[in-house]
Amino acid sequence: MAKDWNEKIEAAQQMLPLIGKLHRNNNVVVSVFGRLLIDVTDIDIVKAHRYSRLATHSELTPAQTLPVLQALTELDLGTASIDIGRLAVAHEERGGDLNDPAGLKEFLTGELQEVIGTENTLESKDVVLYGFGRIGRLLARILIAREAAYGGVKLRAVVVRKNGDKDLVKRASLLRRDSVHGAFNGTITVDEENNVIWANGTKIQVIYSNDPASVDYTEYGINNAIVVDNTGRWRDREGLSQHLQSKGVSRVLLTAPGKGDLLNVVYGINHEAITDEHTIITAASCTTNAITPVLKVLNDHYGVINGHVETVHSFTNDQNLIDNFHKGERRGRAAGLNMVLTETGAAKAVAKALPELEGKLTGNAIRVPTPDVSMAVLNLTLNQDVTRDQVNELMDKVALHSDLRQQIAYIHSPEVVSTDFVGTTHAGIVDGLATIANGNNHLVLYVWYDNEFGYSNQVIRIVEEIAGARPKVLPKRTPSAEI
Repeated sequence: MAKDWNEKIEAAQQMLPLIGKLHRNNNVVVSVFGRLLIDVTDIDIVKAHRYSRLATHSELTPAQTLPVLQALTELDLGTASIDIGRLAVAHEERGGDLNDPAGLKEFLTGELQEVIGTENTLESKDVVLYGFGRIGRLLARILIAREAAYGGVKLRAVVVRKNGDKDLVKRASLLRRDSVHGAFNGTITVDEENNVIWANGTKIQVIYSNDPASVDYTEYGINNAIVVDNTGRWRDREGLSQHLQSKGVSRVLLTAPGKGDLLNVVYGINHEAITDEHTIITAASCTTNAITPVLKVLNDHYGVINGHVETVHSFTNDQNLIDNFHKGERRGRAAGLNMVLTETGAAKAVAKALPELEGKLTGNAIRVPTPDVSMAVLNLTLNQDVTRDQVNELMDKVALHSDLRQQIAYIHSPEVVSTDFVGTTHAGIVDGLATIANGNNHLVLYVWYDNEFGYSNQVIRIVEEIAGARPKVLPKRTPSAEI
């Protein structure tokens, strides 16, 4: 075992400079079955390869992916996210030899043709965060990391209402430290004189305003910006249109379900419906993002007649810490002491992204005394009989191989609990051991989701989409309906 471990570490150490070279010279980020190798150590690389045992008959080793990485450095690649694990397995499945440089290079040239000889930069797009609460600060963290990884989207400013003389320092401190998601990965400094927060070299202009229509972003060199409104204060076209009256704004994205005729987008499901005419878009809710991809897969393969969605949801900032007045029913009771039964529009909102499920779902929510990570219980009647193993096998394959693998993850462990999913980048994680299906057309599926970080990653995917800054993900993925 010690020899095997040392061999893995040695191969991983050889990979580290190659990973850096591809990133610097080609703007290429590599991964192993979806596990991104960014700012990693040799042990991180070995751990990423461990995950491959869920997707292959045997565990992939760094020694197998090292030749792929070496061959990539010899290709004229443009900006992309490339999964070296999938490429290694695919080459061997087709009878290829990873130790044959000529054959491997020919294989990779065919698989990566669409990014060979292309640009290795993405056109920069300004992003402004309107509001800097739970979601706003996580969006900032992700945007800063994505800019370092690919370029393209660039966080330029946040807009908030001023709360005292130490407002800037306190907001920087909240970005630096988070009780749920841990410390910021990097350094943060404050320029109080110019109202600027510097985060890993990114200049974030803090603009104080109470009126979204009056900000002149061009004064700060910000043009054609995407404004991400995470305040939830305005939910309809009229209210959100105020942002478009400001100088320097071209698009608005709401991090909440929109009202009226606004396009509600769940990335991976209906993001291709976005056109240049959609100047105001909404990213729906965390729960809608968690359940819609799973429901699409189930509907595509088995057909959904009807169902009920029960959400066990962590408490949120709009609830009271102790009993006090609240305009919402039951939400005035102490969030840290009670399970609070409330309503959710997430089930009905699914139809805005999946019209074929219009009128088929009902929903309720139970707020519970945890700060993050929630669960949706899908109680469904299907068009055909299914077994537990059949459904789990499908969800496992979708999570590993389909075009929804960034949205859906699958786990089959008797020991996982909610805190294990803090920080997941997926919209939802299917818990296979909890699946109930006894060979009839009744199915109960349990879906975990980080209602803060997982949702924020879905929002960033939309931001990159409308900015034209989504890197190509290769090798190409199988449509989930064809799994």
